[in-house]
Amino acid sequence: MKYIVQLGICLLGIIGVVAAQQSPRKVIDFNKGWRFQMGDEAGWKKESFKDETWRLLDLPHDWSIEGRFAATNPAGNAGGALPGGIGWYRKTFTTNAAPGSRVSIEFDGVYRDAEVWINGQYLGKWPYGYTSFSYDLTPFVKYGAQKNIIAVRVDNSQQPNSRWYSGSGIYRDTRLVITKKAAFEKWGTFITTPQVHEQNALFSATTTLLNIRKGDRSVDLRCEIYDPSGNKIATALPTGSWKNDSVCTLQTEIKQPQLWSVKSPQLYKAVFKMSIAGKLMDQWQTTFGIRYFNFDAKKGFALNGEPMKILGVCMHHDLGALGAAFNKSAAKRQLRILKEMGANAIRTAHNPPDPQFLDLCDEMGFLVMDESFDMWAKKKNKYDYFSDFPAWHRKDLEHMVKRDRNHPSVFMWSIGNEIREQFDSTGITLAKELVGIVKELDPTRPVTCALSENDPAKNFIYQSKALDVIGLNYHIDSYAAFPVNYPGEKFIAAETVSGLATRGHYDGPADSLRKWPSSSKFKYVENGNPDFTVSAYDNVAAYWGATHEQTWRIIKKYDYLSGEFVWSGFDFLGEPVPYPYPARSSYYGIVDLAGFPKDVYYMYQSEWTQKPVLHLLPHWNWNKGQTVDVMAYYNNADEVELFLNGKTLGRKRKADTSFHVTWHVPYTPGTLKVVSYKNGNTVQERTVKTAGTPARIELTVENKNIRLADNELSFVSIRIVDKEGNLVPMADNLVKVTTTANARVVAMDNGYPADLEPFQTNRHKVYNGLGLAMIKGLNKGTATIRVTADGLKATSSSIIVE
Repeated sequence: MKYIVQLGICLLGIIGVVAAQQSPRKVIDFNKGWRFQMGDEAGWKKESFKDETWRLLDLPHDWSIEGRFAATNPAGNAGGALPGGIGWYRKTFTTNAAPGSRVSIEFDGVYRDAEVWINGQYLGKWPYGYTSFSYDLTPFVKYGAQKNIIAVRVDNSQQPNSRWYSGSGIYRDTRLVITKKAAFEKWGTFITTPQVHEQNALFSATTTLLNIRKGDRSVDLRCEIYDPSGNKIATALPTGSWKNDSVCTLQTEIKQPQLWSVKSPQLYKAVFKMSIAGKLMDQWQTTFGIRYFNFDAKKGFALNGEPMKILGVCMHHDLGALGAAFNKSAAKRQLRILKEMGANAIRTAHNPPDPQFLDLCDEMGFLVMDESFDMWAKKKNKYDYFSDFPAWHRKDLEHMVKRDRNHPSVFMWSIGNEIREQFDSTGITLAKELVGIVKELDPTRPVTCALSENDPAKNFIYQSKALDVIGLNYHIDSYAAFPVNYPGEKFIAAETVSGLATRGHYDGPADSLRKWPSSSKFKYVENGNPDFTVSAYDNVAAYWGATHEQTWRIIKKYDYLSGEFVWSGFDFLGEPVPYPYPARSSYYGIVDLAGFPKDVYYMYQSEWTQKPVLHLLPHWNWNKGQTVDVMAYYNNADEVELFLNGKTLGRKRKADTSFHVTWHVPYTPGTLKVVSYKNGNTVQERTVKTAGTPARIELTVENKNIRLADNELSFVSIRIVDKEGNLVPMADNLVKVTTTANARVVAMDNGYPADLEPFQTNRHKVYNGLGLAMIKGLNKGTATIRVTADGLKATSSSIIVE
């Protein structure tokens, strides 16, 4: 089956002046100036309540990340060992809108059980913490300069309700949207490109209009198309008669289409305009892309006719030390790091993401498996979504699909992850229902479900025959037989690996595989390390998983294996397998929680990119005489040679089924150097030196120019080095970060999963020589960042706040 569609997210905004008319649609950033209070009082919803003593803050906001780690927090360490509770938000605002306007409030995500009041009037409750939702304020709002009060109660007190860290609060953006009564319906426009050729593509958009009078044909509807360079290239007009009084299809031809791909993510813009009797009533725009793809049971996956492997990772929604509070620049940093590794796809495990995350995937060239639920009617935790599923699953699934179906990055939908209905006949009924809901709203993309039961005879979701692509989790030993066990079916490895590692820690021998924990009989590893570390040699995995190399070896081998989503791209808060508290964040990531790559990152980079890669590990500070396993990942070379203090230790080549080479080296202080060769010529060199004692601090600044209007952050990497500039691999110095008055430190981290220091502070220990500070601008100008530590030479850097 071939899937052809491309759209963009509804980027609601004030379009500006077009044809000398300003758009009547106003989209107002509603994030600033909220009052917040923990606790719960019935009177807090009342319009007359005085909230001046409450904390003043801006959204997005996650109150859990501000708390202290504790074993007694009811979410447990699986939930990040941070507090939940009940919190209230209130905001006083004016609309400055004319009477008769339609006013609504939009929430991109609130965790969880969000109840909303406007001027004391109850609007409703939305239980699921990951779905975007909105309310029409029109019946109760006060127009013009009159004051309005919005109150939001957020209840995350019933714990545990998640298998990972959820965060608490209004943790995504909010907006106030003001339109005329006649307007484009929210999420009511669906763009497709059902025909794509080299010379032309058919643009087709179905849009739903609000409050158009029956039989009124004085409505002028059009859509202007702009190419990726910003040039207007076409105008789509209604085709034939409308389907009914509110739904209309517009079409046009786009010549010489520039296709969206992971290597060249070309984005077009569509500007929709609705006028009545010559007067502009509404204007709305979205980006979209043009691309086509297909899964094949024998050949795997192809994008725009070109075969390619899906090189994906699974990502939870938290942003490390920022918690669940979404920040676009922090998410962009994560995606940039993954893109440089060679990843081309993201699975949003296990819920709808922030819509801005999909914007970034559109812009940066990532395919996205957009996932809906971690459970259906059968629970995984005492208080999770299972109790809401019967009444809410249709609404939540519809909101996900309608909100996200215009993104070119979204190429498939997932209706669930490791759902327990796999194991009884309710899986057949529910799978058919959920797939049917998706197909009603978007028939252009395939639907999958991440299945943990790989025996087709035992898996009732598979037996529903509703899935377009079979998504299997783990069980890599069964992949070779997939065409036999699932004849004619298309394949995606929805979740793989579950390898474990702590950045910068090494336990030999490197080729000794360890299962931590060893089986389902044990919740935690039986004989782990007392400091809650895991070796970074890629030699440890959870009992259900495999190492990164074991998994990639088989995915790479067979064409019909369309690709994989590695668990996981980044470490995330919660689910700290294989350890109990004080471990509070995961060990699964290819990249640690602070954004520092672990060594296996370079294995993927050597396989998933064409850029020259040569990576040497481990560090070179050991006990004299100790035999150390030295490894190198490399590509674009025939062989590599290792030197210790100038003396060769031999040349080695990777075997056909291996992705690294290893030497067993008796430790002598000094310098390790590895050299890669191709056709006898040197390609690259890397060195690792024995480090002395900590002497000074080095800083690397990402985002040296940050924009206040976009709530951008600057990321300052902190390195503890010796007097010669070598990273000190065991350094754990406490560093303090200060800023000038026009900036502040919003969070710090070091990537160690068992660190109980709070994140939201300006002092934090580094771990294995590295730390991270996140800086927010407060006022425009140059901000100086100064980093100090006892006994070390301080250092400074600067950023520009714009």
